[in-house]
Amino acid sequence: MKEFTIYPAIDLRNGRVVRLQQGDPKRMTVYHEDPAAAAEQWVAAGAHWLHIVNLDGAFGEQGVRNQEAVAAICQALQGTKTSVQLGGGLRSLADVELAFGQGVSRVILGTLALERPAALREAIQRFGAQRIVVALDVQGKHVVVRGWQENSRIDAWLAIRQMIQSGVRILIYTDISRDGMGSGLNLEFARQILDNVGIDLILSGGVNSLDDLRAAKQIGAAGAIIGKALYDGRIDLKAALRISEEPC
Repeated sequence: MKEFTIYPAIDLRNGRVVRLQQGDPKRMTVYHEDPAAAAEQWVAAGAHWLHIVNLDGAFGEQGVRNQEAVAAICQALQGTKTSVQLGGGLRSLADVELAFGQGVSRVILGTLALERPAALREAIQRFGAQRIVVALDVQGKHVVVRGWQENSRIDAWLAIRQMIQSGVRILIYTDISRDGMGSGLNLEFARQILDNVGIDLILSGGVNSLDDLRAAKQIGAAGAIIGKALYDGRIDLKAALRISEEPC
């Protein structure tokens, strides 16, 4: 059984930690005014990775305050054993380089990966497949892009095959209809991916309980991202992290 990693999510909007329902910016709850303090909270609980999303960048905005927040988080994590993966608005290799320069360990590509496969391949060649993650954000059967605001009309399976051919080894799969809803992960489609593709699959969207995490581990996922359930107190991070050590 492969290692199973828990990723506390820190979604940034205008320099604050927020959660959206189904990616809708009009359905937003603010949880922290200080992103670095939020990060330190999860580090203190034992998190080895943080999953950070620059929502401003994902929505095509400049997001200066979010960039400052990412830099502050990376600075706060210096000297710890916690790493950061960052997604949202990384639409060029220059954006990727900037993220790594801030201290991010992995970047997550979505729109760029789907629309510019040559750039995706170049990113993997330059930085390595373990540092370049692709977000597979799915609505129905199709992949959505640009902060989940646009349906690409590209079939999810076609997108997966394209990513594999480009050298992708880590995918984050999100069923956006479940994100922020506490309705549980879409394990059926996740299992289909794992049964047909040799890849590390991180699951996101709808984690509501420790049982959701155990189920994700049981089917062979490489990890799961937890957002709203952490901030609402439905999941205790220390308890979630212990699942990584549980026998299957």
